[in-house]
Amino acid sequence: MKLNQLGNNLSCALKYLFITILCLFIFSNANLTFAQVQSQSSSNYILSVHPLEDLEKPALQKIELEEQKELKLSYAGKNESPSLDILEKNSSIILRNSGLEIVQDNTESSNIIPPLGIPYRENPIASMAINKNITFFSERLKERFSIWLERSAKYLEIMKDILDERGLPEELVFLPIIESGFNMNAYSRASAVGPWQFIAGTAKRYGLTIDWWRDERKDPVKSTEAAASYLRDLYKMFGTWPLALAAYNAGEGRIMRALKKTGSEDYWSLLKTKQLHNETKQYVPRYIAATKIARMPSNYGFEELEYHKPLEFEEITITEPLDIEVIALAAETTVQKIKELNPELRRWCTPLNVKEYTIRVPVNSKELFFENLDTIPKDQRLSVDKYVVQKGDTIKNIAQKTGIPFQVILIMNSLQGIERLTPGDKINLPPKDKFVLDLDDRRQAKKSSINKVSYKKTDKKSKDKTKKKTAKKKMKT
Repeated sequence: MKLNQLGNNLSCALKYLFITILCLFIFSNANLTFAQVQSQSSSNYILSVHPLEDLEKPALQKIELEEQKELKLSYAGKNESPSLDILEKNSSIILRNSGLEIVQDNTESSNIIPPLGIPYRENPIASMAINKNITFFSERLKERFSIWLERSAKYLEIMKDILDERGLPEELVFLPIIESGFNMNAYSRASAVGPWQFIAGTAKRYGLTIDWWRDERKDPVKSTEAAASYLRDLYKMFGTWPLALAAYNAGEGRIMRALKKTGSEDYWSLLKTKQLHNETKQYVPRYIAATKIARMPSNYGFEELEYHKPLEFEEITITEPLDIEVIALAAETTVQKIKELNPELRRWCTPLNVKEYTIRVPVNSKELFFENLDTIPKDQRLSVDKYVVQKGDTIKNIAQKTGIPFQVILIMNSLQGIERLTPGDKINLPPKDKFVLDLDDRRQAKKSSINKVSYKKTDKKSKDKTKKKTAKKKMKT
């Protein structure tokens, strides 16, 4: 038995060696090719082999794989018949100059519906892009992707419930993996914020508040509600999930223009064109790859993941602004926990520009919160600094001196902005020991300084031009 097994193993190894040598000979002029199951009958499998750098080109050759476990290669009028173990449908073959690599997508049963029911297995362009991203996530980005998977467990149930309520597929819950890694404080170069990476305009269009006090793009509940509404609208607009997801990434206007210019009717055909940025071309394959891994991580080598506990909380409504420290004290928890439950809060306290505000506290602390709050004196519930008005001070120049927005000073002092300030008056400002600039503040400050420098340069150029014109006029006269 052992000798027979050894003989079989040796025979198999020789077969693969033969195929490798054959491929080196056949594809000496092609750096990389791709084969995908094109069709299947009861007797054989037909695979098309394409150059990877241009998948829309006609197949270099056909590979026919029969039940007798015989692989027939046909190229340039030559016929070879090396043997190979039979491949399952939707397997992929990558032929490289260095040899033959078989990539089998056997991690999921063919009976399992693909993410969002997006058909891709019969499409070589789609399959190659998805397999490429699966390899990227499970090999090159494995450590970081593991963190994203572990963190996702904290928000999945809450987000799934919202998607269900809106009648949307639950699998959309994995979109934040590729958007933000489920980081509530994620901030992109394009100023997209939060787990669903909303830019400000779209966020406000879907009811999210963004002001000096809060940024609801970071709220896992409110941002998911907005994302669900946006995705639902995009699906109604385009009729397919690949196009809806592409529009979520690039904007509906860009996708509409791309479809109109190319005459295409589906997302995959747009990948052949120059109408989409590479990021959008990778977006849907990346989502499908991430979802496949998230559904069955162990099948892709993600073992022993330490998933976070699901987020749990109670909501309470307060009728006065409170320091986060005071909220934590009353709920008998930490400041960090309150910030974690209320990531939309940008400042040291709840917003001063609303009469009521709903905050989240740990489970079973609601009654305790109000009991403890009653014991804290009202003048110790909100921290402020006092600024003594100097001669010539106005609200505008106080804002410039302190870096506090004009509107914030008005709100903190119940002013209209038209009042005259008297030297010696005291006005409320954010406390220096608790107020820190967040990332958005720093970006705004940087943007303002760039605009000022740009304005000064423009102003200087215009002055120089005026001087030159004046000098020319003098010379003429």
